[in-house]
Amino acid sequence: MSRASGDTIVALSSGRPPAAIAVVRTSGPAALEAAARLAGKLPDQRQASLRRLIDPRDGSLIDEALLLRFDAPDSATGENIVEYQCHGGRATVDALTGALLSCPGLRVAEPGEFTRRALANGRIDLTEAEGLSELLMAETELQRRSAIARAGGALRKRLDGWRDQLLALSAQAEVAIDYSDEDDGGSAPDLKHPIERLAADLTELVDAPRVEPLRDGIRVVVAGPPNAGKSSLVNALAQSEKAIVTHIAGTTRDVIEVPIAIDGIPFVLVDTAGLRESHDVVEAIGVGRAKEEAERADILLWLGAEDPIEHPDLIRIAAKSDLGMAGEGMAVSAVSGAGLTELMQALVGRAGALLPKADELTLDRRQHDLLAEAQEALQRGAQLDDPVLVAEELRNARLAVDRISGRAGVEDLLDALFGRFCLGK
Repeated sequence: MSRASGDTIVALSSGRPPAAIAVVRTSGPAALEAAARLAGKLPDQRQASLRRLIDPRDGSLIDEALLLRFDAPDSATGENIVEYQCHGGRATVDALTGALLSCPGLRVAEPGEFTRRALANGRIDLTEAEGLSELLMAETELQRRSAIARAGGALRKRLDGWRDQLLALSAQAEVAIDYSDEDDGGSAPDLKHPIERLAADLTELVDAPRVEPLRDGIRVVVAGPPNAGKSSLVNALAQSEKAIVTHIAGTTRDVIEVPIAIDGIPFVLVDTAGLRESHDVVEAIGVGRAKEEAERADILLWLGAEDPIEHPDLIRIAAKSDLGMAGEGMAVSAVSGAGLTELMQALVGRAGALLPKADELTLDRRQHDLLAEAQEALQRGAQLDDPVLVAEELRNARLAVDRISGRAGVEDLLDALFGRFCLGK
């Protein structure tokens, strides 16, 4: 739980020292006063100016740094912000941070507290904060492009538009309730078609691919009987010895996950135990986990001549092609590399159906489930004749939309979300 926002917070917002430049920033009511204690006369807002930073405790020089101020409410957090761009040595950063913390009303920021204050002060909404969290963790180009669309407010704009429509429809429903007996009053059937159109608009986004495969990686499970070459294939695709490979059947007994990127698309290779009946307790547990992983796979690679596990997205692999071993499926050799390029191209091709298009708006599970809840409420409302019941379903839809954007019922979620941020964000 965040502490009182009346405090002024301090944190290093750039990378860990040593570095060429470090950015230390403060946010809160005492930010400008603290800056004046260290730097003297402050520059105009949004104007960078070189200042000598003096430690108010003993008058010693800390550093010469660029200082920028952003006055409330037109700042990232909605509060007064001062940023110090100083030399990035650890001692310099520590001296500057210590001098700031000696000023009245300043304390060290908690993880994500700058962004949380931006949310509390209406500078961003919850969807933008979630997008920012994903942007900070993005490792591939597709992840970055998806996250930046969310962080930039694309979903917020859609939600605001839907909320405005819901409010207008709710007002019409209230008129229908109040004046249902009057000739000039509205009626519930008049709302049927606009409600259906709005529900269809929501359905388009509800049915679109979600962000999890893009954020977490498309789960590619490698399965088959023992000694089929599963671990060797995982190592070859990962171009690293991630899994133990021996001629002994049953070497792999647990699930091994290996994140990789192919053409900028994130995948998680999952090596599993060979599927067979086993009286070895440990191996039997591994076989059980392998079956579970096969069921939850986005794409299943099946190695071996045996009949594969049923899966909607299956690729059969005829492994060990360098040994002349024939079999059904794509011929691949982890030793010679034959067929690996074709297999990676096949994975990229299959990924197209599982991932959102470039720059396409995406939802995570929380947002998807709430939007589906709003969609279902609208679909129910469109089938009703009683304006009181229609108004109630519109209210349910509006509440679900508000929970997506963070207008209602999200305090526990905020603690978990911002706990993933660094101190300076």
